[in-house]
Formats: sequence, structure tokens, C-alpha cells
Amino acid sequence: MTEEAQGVIVYRGAPETVELTQSRPRVPALAGSPVESFRVLHADAGGRSGVWECTPGRFDSAREHDTELMHFLSGKGTITSADGTVHEIKPGAVLIAPLGWRGTWDIQETVRKIYTIWNVPTPTETGEN
Repeated sequence: MTEEAQGVIVYRGAPETVELTQSRPRVPALAGSPVESFRVLHADAGGRSGVWECTPGRFDSAREHDTELMHFLSGKGTITSADGTVHEIKPGAVLIAPLGWRGTWDIQETVRKIYTIWNVPTPTETGEN
């Protein structure tokens, strides 16, 4: 379902309906029993991209070593950042969770998103102090 042409990877599948290949409970859950499913479409040393879905529930999340760009395709819920800012999850919403971000997901209707996560070098890796 993927094709590499001149350094560009083309995925020939609709992200709204692509079969997700891995599934596991989202633990620890703060409420409900959320289950996350995903399919990685591309991964290399710099990061990864794919499709992710999660059933209703509430859980904490953090970006400790990377940054994530999320484009929501379906579902309903909120993501509340540690500073109290509430972000609505709905089709078409785009969010970025930068390095160091922390927050809580509260999913009311199963959410599906396209994501890209890129690794952020630590000061040790870049030679900075």
C-alpha cells in the first residue's frame, strides 16, 4: 500500500478506513477502559508517522522526548494541557504537543487521527550543555 518514488513515500489508502494493525489497552486509565489501536506508516531514526485511534476514556499523556503533530479525522473529546488550556478534539482539528507538553485526554467518542512524531535531540546529543 506504500510506494517510494524519488525519495517520497506515497501511501495509497484512506486514513479514515485503513486497517489498524496493533491494539492495546491505554494504561493507566483515569476513567473508562480506553483501547488504542494504530498503524505506523513510516518510521526512521528521526521519528514516525501513522494513524492512531482510541476508544472512550480518560488518561494522562506527556511528550518527554519528542514533539507530535496531530490531525483529527473523527471522534469527540478534549485534551486539557497541564496549564489548564482545553483543546477540543473534533474532525479537522490540528494540534501540536511540543517537547515537554503534559496533559489529560478525555475521549467521549472514539477518536482517529493522523500523527507525525519527531524526535527532539537532547543537549547531550547536540553537544550543548
